[in-house]
Amino acid sequence: MEKQLSLSFENTTIAFESKTDKALKKADFLFTNIGKPWLVKLGAAVTPLALKMGLPIKGLIRSTIFSQFCGGESLQEAAETASQLGKFHVGVALDYGVEAMEGEENYDHAVPEFVRAIEYAAGNPNIPFIAIKVTGFARFGLLEKIHSKEALTPDETAEYGRVRARIHTIAATAAKHRIGLLIDAEESWIQQPVDDLTDELMAQFNKENVIIFNTFQMYRHDRLAFLKRSFEKAQQQGYLLGAKLVRGAYMEKERRRAAEMGYPSPIQPDKASTDRDYDAAVTFCMERLDKLAVFVGTHNEQSSMLAARLLHQQQLPHNHPHVSFSQLLGMSDNITFNLAHAGYHVSKYLPYGPVKDVMPYLLRRAQENTSISGQMGRELGLIRKERKRRGI
Repeated sequence: MEKQLSLSFENTTIAFESKTDKALKKADFLFTNIGKPWLVKLGAAVTPLALKMGLPIKGLIRSTIFSQFCGGESLQEAAETASQLGKFHVGVALDYGVEAMEGEENYDHAVPEFVRAIEYAAGNPNIPFIAIKVTGFARFGLLEKIHSKEALTPDETAEYGRVRARIHTIAATAAKHRIGLLIDAEESWIQQPVDDLTDELMAQFNKENVIIFNTFQMYRHDRLAFLKRSFEKAQQQGYLLGAKLVRGAYMEKERRRAAEMGYPSPIQPDKASTDRDYDAAVTFCMERLDKLAVFVGTHNEQSSMLAARLLHQQQLPHNHPHVSFSQLLGMSDNITFNLAHAGYHVSKYLPYGPVKDVMPYLLRRAQENTSISGQMGRELGLIRKERKRRGI
């Protein structure tokens, strides 16, 4: 008879073993306040203004929301956070969280930052991944034009050539050092060039190992079919697919634009449809682990448990080289640390960068979290359960 899978996301002793009493109290305070939509809205309006005006709030941000969700202001600080997580067998997906300023010079400057991060990760076994956004190296308007199949001017063609060269340099460095490169999804109206570029890189670098991962946002109703098409394409062209599965990050923006411009929304009609497609994508990938690698990026306990159960049912090792789980730093520690404790490959998405530059990322994180029904309540419930157990 098959041995039962012994994995639980309720164990708060393991979930918060990396947190001191002080850190746990701080997390309680933070999640209590992030759970108030009016406060998040106010913060989103006031904070960028206060930073622009040079008001002395950087220290406050750094000691609260920044320290909860970011790994540090520099690569060195992020590496220190990574090494703390490494003590609990939790890896790291390094994410330079600076939302790129537009302009060729800025795009060019971003490349060595990522090359340096990859080279640094190569010497640290617990940094298996680096994440990048194509919009960090390309003008949004250019991607929009390519997506809508408009003819490019000679200057724009040259400009896109430079975009491809930047991404290629980073991908080649990742391949050389065997570091996974997670290419983030973008808005639906610029996604096509991102997909095409990622497929091109997978065809080049994923012949023997999975280095390049494309991101599939399952809150889009067309992405499950696209995942299957991507797999078929990889099979036909003789490379391994890298599939990072997420639910998605731009829901309100996508729906609003579709309504304003009068086209059908690309977003699923409801959360149940997203959950159904996400779990179908997990199942699809877990049944093809000899031909692809999957990065299960989710805060959903049922989806995480499903992936773990499918590994178990196929009698595959928990630390299968083609299966990685991931959650954001500062969230869902009950999933991350319990998976790590049970021997699964799991990593935290670890953004880093100067406080003022990662502010857009942080505010988006806070806004997303207030819109995830029940997420804050779940985080708080677990934190308070652990406080009670510790008697603090």
